[in-house]
Amino acid sequence: MITLRLDPQLEQTIKSVAYQLGVSKSELIRKSITDYLGNLEKPSPWELGNDLFGKYASGRHDLSANRKVLVKEKIRAKK
Repeated sequence: MITLRLDPQLEQTIKSVAYQLGVSKSELIRKSITDYLGNLEKPSPWELGNDLFGKYASGRHDLSANRKVLVKEKIRAKK
């Protein structure tokens, strides 16, 4: 069993949300802790996409700095 102290505002928020969801405060807190701990074990977005980042790179490192010039060149090339 764990006992903890909450500030009055957080306690009121928990009470209100538990009432809206139709669960007890204890059940809401248990579910919240379970979800939080479960998210700690999940890989970060960076870890999930690390092998994809830059996979289809153009090789140009000036795309954001020279975007206007590059767009104009593309439009001129189509004419």
